[in-house]
Amino acid sequence: MTVFSCTQTSARLASAALVLLLSATAAHAQGAAIASPAPASTLPSAPSSTLTTQQPAAAPPPQQPTTPQQTTPQQQPVNPEDLVPTIKVQANEVNLIFTVTDKKGRFVPNLKQDNFGLLDDGRPPVRVSRFSLASNLPLRVGIMLDTSSSIRQRFQFEQDSAVEFLLQVLHLNDRAFIEGFDIQTDVPQGFTNNIDLLTQGIHKLRPGGGTALFDALYKTCHDQMLTLRDTVAVRRALVLVSDGDDNYSRALQSDAIKECQRAETIVYAISTNVSPSKDKGDEVLNQIATATGGQAFYPVRIEDVTTGFHNIEEELRSQYSLIYTPAGFKNDGSFRTIYLQAHDPRYQVRAKKGYFAPRPAQ
Repeated sequence: MTVFSCTQTSARLASAALVLLLSATAAHAQGAAIASPAPASTLPSAPSSTLTTQQPAAAPPPQQPTTPQQTTPQQQPVNPEDLVPTIKVQANEVNLIFTVTDKKGRFVPNLKQDNFGLLDDGRPPVRVSRFSLASNLPLRVGIMLDTSSSIRQRFQFEQDSAVEFLLQVLHLNDRAFIEGFDIQTDVPQGFTNNIDLLTQGIHKLRPGGGTALFDALYKTCHDQMLTLRDTVAVRRALVLVSDGDDNYSRALQSDAIKECQRAETIVYAISTNVSPSKDKGDEVLNQIATATGGQAFYPVRIEDVTTGFHNIEEELRSQYSLIYTPAGFKNDGSFRTIYLQAHDPRYQVRAKKGYFAPRPAQ
């Protein structure tokens, strides 16, 4: 009995020791698990930059760690266009600026799209995107003053009238430049909105020399107008003050007109010929202005040059804009004709006679 009791007691003591040992081992393992970092697969994924920029920062609610695969459906999808370079293509649309007057030359307001008939290269447009009164488009205007010997006695009136025109026409978002021309061109002041600088540029010009009108017009459209890079729609116009005589150009009149059409530039001409009858130079000015959608003015006195400038100022602020998609359009650099007419025979429409389609992007 005694031997059995001791053995039983020893067994009980051994069992208790084993339980304590197992408990200590489990506690140690649990502490190690808490102290050591969790495996990467159990950490919540960090929010992407897209979510950071598009969602307000906020403390996430307590939740169990999840794997990246579980958070992916909640992320913003990546736009494929953000991963590749942007390719800009030319829109096959034409912005046609035109003027409508009655038989007395007064601007006709409040007309609608269905008041007109339009053919582009002999075909109606596919669709018209916009029709509006374009009275507030920013202007990009060039003042071209004939400084040849033939206008020496009239030059002071040209200068004063040009200054008055700029004072009246230039608004905050408009820009203008000053150019004189005889056998060469002289640009004493480039594009600016500063009236003082433009006035100084006008008074820097001096008359003398022959007349290369077509060369000057071609070069001006090529160097000044074609190089414009505006991010908004603007109206490009040249105000040409001259007697229209050309005795020195290498370029032809047709070359000058085509370059104006390429540059999408309207030409307004003010003749300094005050003789009782129009001469060849007056007809040249009319042909250039008509082909580009502008108009020629013929003052009866040199003092009336100011009136010509005033009429141009009124027209620049009183025009319509028609944006349309032409039928059969190709980026091949070809010339496309425009025919625009009001259905009401009492109204006269002045618009450019055509334009050059852009060439394929290189």
